[in-house]
Amino acid sequence: MKNYLTAILWICAIAAHPVFSGEQPAVKTASNTIEGQNYTCEKWAVLDMVFTAGANTNNPLEAEFATELTHESGQTLNILGFYNDSKSWVIRFSPSIEGIWRYKTYSSVSSLAGLTGEVKVGPNTKTGRHGPIKISDKNKQRFEYEDGTSYFPLAFEIDWLFALDTENEQDIPKTRTIVRHLADYKFNKVIMNVFACDAGFGDKKSIDPKYNFAKPAVFPFGGTNEKPDHNTLNIDFFKHFDRVMACLDKNEIVSHLMIYVWNKKVNWPKPGSKQDDLYFDYVVKRYQAYPNLIWDISKEALAYGMDDMNYISERIDRLRKLDGHKRLVTVHDYQYCRSFPEKIDFISVQEWRPNLYNTLLDIAAKHPAKPVYNVEHGGYEKTMHSIFNGAYTDPVACLDRNYQCIFAGVYSTYYWQNAAWYELVYEPFALEPEKQPHFGYYRVLMEFFSGYDYNTLIPIQHSSSPYGLTNNKDTFLYYITRDTIALEGMAPPQTRGKKIEIKWFNPLTGEYSPKEVRTIGSSPGAWIGIRKPAGITSPIAIVILKIIEK
Repeated sequence: MKNYLTAILWICAIAAHPVFSGEQPAVKTASNTIEGQNYTCEKWAVLDMVFTAGANTNNPLEAEFATELTHESGQTLNILGFYNDSKSWVIRFSPSIEGIWRYKTYSSVSSLAGLTGEVKVGPNTKTGRHGPIKISDKNKQRFEYEDGTSYFPLAFEIDWLFALDTENEQDIPKTRTIVRHLADYKFNKVIMNVFACDAGFGDKKSIDPKYNFAKPAVFPFGGTNEKPDHNTLNIDFFKHFDRVMACLDKNEIVSHLMIYVWNKKVNWPKPGSKQDDLYFDYVVKRYQAYPNLIWDISKEALAYGMDDMNYISERIDRLRKLDGHKRLVTVHDYQYCRSFPEKIDFISVQEWRPNLYNTLLDIAAKHPAKPVYNVEHGGYEKTMHSIFNGAYTDPVACLDRNYQCIFAGVYSTYYWQNAAWYELVYEPFALEPEKQPHFGYYRVLMEFFSGYDYNTLIPIQHSSSPYGLTNNKDTFLYYITRDTIALEGMAPPQTRGKKIEIKWFNPLTGEYSPKEVRTIGSSPGAWIGIRKPAGITSPIAIVILKIIEK
């Protein structure tokens, strides 16, 4: 009788608890261990706290389960848990503070309510790990990691990443292969869907069947995409997705995760329906803990007539209530972002226009307190057959589009047609050399900006000069667009009368020219004329000016 009354009290209490107001990772490592009802993990690790219900539960996907975690300092977090099949329930937690966290569970399932224990969080020991992504405290148009280290994202679109290895219940070798390539070439973010099915574009007859994932064998709901049962979810789909997210996390690659996509032939439930909420809530509860996560409500959110701005706003509000870890949120639609900038953490645009630099410069000026991300710039590198050509397919033209974004103070994305969509060549360097993508151009780009902290740079352009970035102190970078032969223009005021060091950089090879030193004239009209050296043979280039004598 006593146990029965206790259970009733817990069930009654949950409705008033903050976590319900308004309504496998796969990571089993030495830094994530279990001692009875107590746990240990490292700071920023992903910890699964696994609980077993005493009996089968009717409609477990609709049951409420959560925990309140209280740090020894007094800080409190409310984290929603999720059903993981076979009487198993999980609280997924990623701590950002070392020390002791004590937890107490709340649930509409009596055997899951009132459970207590603690999590001992030790220091992070993983080299290169700096915590979740946030908006920089020093420059609101830039990103940084939680520990204050600058984060300069370069994204790789790979919408069907979830579809690799779905036939393999134990391992993800294909996924690891492509993710390892991305990490090796310094991509530190992927733009991806939770699920996509097919697309009406592309030269499908030319695709090697082993790289064709247009109709995945898995589906996040019950049934199939053709005959869905939206009243339930396919837990095995999400267990597989856990492995994908954990693989990205291990390789320090951020997942820009689009919860919906409207033009990839997915048989979604009706937006705003009970079935839609079931899916949306489950995705948020299951993946919020990953420190390598950025939320995106939907790819091309308003482009296909599936929803409207009110629906997007409602989804954002719902997500923020569900996400106890408070990951960043955006929407892949500039119409929405410019209408409701207060609802999102950074601005996403899909800007293709030829005058890309000036267009993005203007957009960034309209949003001085938020980063701007050009998710698609119209450049889709083609090395084999076409999937979607966009406006630019030449590898150097696509690279140029990325540099124009960056020099406008905006972040950018790389597309290779044979991995961005339903054709996913996960072994790109097993292809014949002429069919291989130019990932190397982007490793060069990332290595260049590892030497120049983007968070300290702002766009600059003087009379007649090319696009520039400067720290407004002693460093000036100028992007020399295709076939331009020199840096010509008014000298930056800071350089007048100063001795400067000049060197040129080849964005295709990573090579630098020999250094040159000269003194800039001191008059207000002092002019810089620096000819591109013969040794820099690339059609695009960067010239670096560094004040060495003040």
